[in-house]
Amino acid sequence: MREDAQLRRMLRAARNFVVFFALVAFVITCSLLLFTTTLQNSIGRAFTEAEISAAAKATMSNVVLISLLFALVDALRRKRTVDRPVKCITDATAQIMQGDFSARIPPITGAGTEGFNQIAESVNRMAEELRGVETLRTDFIANVSHEMKTPLSVMQNYGTLLQQPNLEDEKRMEYARAVTDGSRRLADMMTNILKLNRLENQQIYPQSTEYDLGEQLCECLLQYENVWEQAQIEIETEIEEDVRIRADAELLRLVWNNLFSNAFKFTEAGGTVSLSLSATKTHAIVRVKDTGCGMSAEVGTHIFEKFYQGDRSHATQGNGLGLALVKRVVDILQGEISVESAVGVGTTFTVKIRRV
Repeated sequence: MREDAQLRRMLRAARNFVVFFALVAFVITCSLLLFTTTLQNSIGRAFTEAEISAAAKATMSNVVLISLLFALVDALRRKRTVDRPVKCITDATAQIMQGDFSARIPPITGAGTEGFNQIAESVNRMAEELRGVETLRTDFIANVSHEMKTPLSVMQNYGTLLQQPNLEDEKRMEYARAVTDGSRRLADMMTNILKLNRLENQQIYPQSTEYDLGEQLCECLLQYENVWEQAQIEIETEIEEDVRIRADAELLRLVWNNLFSNAFKFTEAGGTVSLSLSATKTHAIVRVKDTGCGMSAEVGTHIFEKFYQGDRSHATQGNGLGLALVKRVVDILQGEISVESAVGVGTTFTVKIRRV
């Protein structure tokens, strides 16, 4: 393979020399014929055969020398502007083909390399996406294998109990509900893991549109109407009108749904969940407040970590991924999120999003 490449390079060099030789010989011959004809007519004297022979030999030497020089310059040009960029690109793609998605093509400098830089940029973006997909796959497998153990164990135990003969109908229904709840938790957990890993490991480009943030907040809150009515939770809202933002509506919907879900989950019957929306010249400010159990300062420093659940008494109602999703989405949208909480008093989440 290497010998074939070397032979091709030699043939290419020989071909380039012949091309330059023919081109230089033609140009110089035409120039000399024109020069000698004009000179003879001007001085009124014809050149002898010896003079023409000496001039032809000198001209031939010059043609060969100039052709060699042109061939050398062309070879150096090709090496700098073609061979070197091609080698960089093929080396990087070979690494990617072998599974090394961290391989990148450095910027290619020099005149006439703009096209190669466009190719390099496309290959680098492809490698970035492939690395994100690979990380998503490995993280998903690792996270799922770790977090599936508990619900699977519970489902297995209740499944075994369901196989008991002469089991009372009441117990059978209780065990069946436990299996159903476990499968629902597994499905929710895998959905959230996929969403979070995709947001973390792939280049997400938000589809920004301009819309009324107050309307979106009200729509998301109304989805939990049955929840707050059943738990007899009081709702307080203070929403400033006509607060328009330019952002990805679907991504922000994830934020509001998770914050509302947490607020209702940790607020006892008879408590209050508050929603407020205000605006400055540069930001829209959303606050979701509850009168739930609250949390300590130590728990507050970990709530945005994956699978972290500070209050284990509500562990069956979630999988510790919601706030990690919220934090990642806010970061993607270049916003800010903060939390204030006190044990036994409640929690307030504050989200700042850039306005139009």
